[in-house]
Amino acid sequence: MVWTLLHSRLHQCLQKRFSELKASRILVAVSGGQDSLCLLHLLNDLTKQWQWHLAVAHCDHHWPTDEGIADHVKRLAQGYKLTYFQRDAQDLPQTEAAARHWRYQALTAIAKAENFPVVMTGHTQSDRAETLLFNLVRGSGSDGLQSLDWVRNLDVCKTDNPKIKLIRPLLEISRQETGDFCQEQKLPVWEDMLNNKLTYSRNRIRQELIPYLQKNFNHQVEKNLAQTVELLTAEVTYLEQISEEIYQTLVQSDQKSLDRRLLSQQPLALQRRIIRQFLQSCQSSAVNFEQIEQIVNLINAPNRSQTSSLPKQGIVRVEGDFLRYLNY
Repeated sequence: MVWTLLHSRLHQCLQKRFSELKASRILVAVSGGQDSLCLLHLLNDLTKQWQWHLAVAHCDHHWPTDEGIADHVKRLAQGYKLTYFQRDAQDLPQTEAAARHWRYQALTAIAKAENFPVVMTGHTQSDRAETLLFNLVRGSGSDGLQSLDWVRNLDVCKTDNPKIKLIRPLLEISRQETGDFCQEQKLPVWEDMLNNKLTYSRNRIRQELIPYLQKNFNHQVEKNLAQTVELLTAEVTYLEQISEEIYQTLVQSDQKSLDRRLLSQQPLALQRRIIRQFLQSCQSSAVNFEQIEQIVNLINAPNRSQTSSLPKQGIVRVEGDFLRYLNY
């Protein structure tokens, strides 16, 4: 093993953020591309120090451009003497959103079935910057802009305990650095032809927008955007904690009413978060900005004022000092 700067950076990152992972069972998601291959190689080299039990997971979309990738990743796992798991998609639409959703489902299924409490992916600083830009141009609040946090709970049943954690340990390392590492270590990177397909929004951000910003505004734009995400993440975490505490003092025992008199005393930023939490508890569908703003406008509205129809024929109506959620 040749100890490199990336070995040191990953080791130090794990000590700082995830020291509890020593001797853990870790499922490494490997697509065959440079980022996941860099992660796998680094983790394998650090295994002796961290006493991990590693395994490789690959999600095969079964798209025409994917032919041969699964066999390639399987051979990689065998080369590292690691157990290999694979999930195969059936008639998966060729869209970014569908593929991402299915991959997380597949990784969760493998982790649950094989008793891996931790899944690691090779998302980088570059992915973080691109996701921030992607969410920004779509229209997103600070929660959406905090894109790609270091750790999240995978979407498993709430009764499952402990939860399966998804960890992204390369968020301080750029795609350029993972590519250079793979070249230096002579790792067999599989080039995904879909990465060149500009019909995908993220590819246009990666190949056109980021280079334009680097050339014309700031050559360190990826690093700076990733730092912005880090700041937003800390602020969002704090605001969520505060708004949750206040929400519990405003919501009534029926869970369908909010004290609007006390709500009016809160800053607008907290009002919006409290209302979002309220709607999330009352309706199963996603909450959007327009729905929240309708209810913000009711805080000081006359009695019997109400929103237009919310999902599944729900409304929120002013009833005295309360905002009450009703179904019709």
